[in-house]
Amino acid sequence: MFLEPHFSGQRSGWLEVICGSMFSGKTEELIRRLKRARIAGQHVAVYKPSIDTRYADERVVSHDSNSFQATPIAASARLLEVDDEVSVIGLDEAQFFDREVVKHVQELAYRGKRVIIAGLDMDFRGQPFGPMSDLLAVAEYITKVHAICSHCGNLATHSYRLTPDTDTVVLGERDQYEARCRKCFRMGNILDLR
Repeated sequence: MFLEPHFSGQRSGWLEVICGSMFSGKTEELIRRLKRARIAGQHVAVYKPSIDTRYADERVVSHDSNSFQATPIAASARLLEVDDEVSVIGLDEAQFFDREVVKHVQELAYRGKRVIIAGLDMDFRGQPFGPMSDLLAVAEYITKVHAICSHCGNLATHSYRLTPDTDTVVLGERDQYEARCRKCFRMGNILDLR
């Protein structure tokens, strides 16, 4: 059962990180929180890496086709240009941002902003992905969401790549990735090495 962080009494800015494997609902949860903030009358700004054009250029889109207007940016320094009246900032696919994003989101929190960050915590090798481990370290609130393993039905924590590409960043969907539990992820990698 997911419990949303309780924010009563919190007067300064803070960081929330939503992490997990592919197909775990990270963007869905980000969009849910952003919609609730907008319903509450808060000014919201959403950003995504400009390299992520899988579904739409100027929207964050979940695998279930829910979406939210977003500004694509190539460098995380652009986050600091956010309008003063914005109180909630969303970042999707944070693993693709440069490492300076950690410094920039902390600056936004010091300015009193609520920053909600969604991203893959591990790459297809099972290693920390981009700046995500550092973002997890500095966040006040962390939510780890899980997919279902496509092989055994257990909770999935890993993104298993189905193609032979070895580049860390390979944008794709179900044709290139599966969600797998720790055991099935390891078993697949052992079989691939034969």
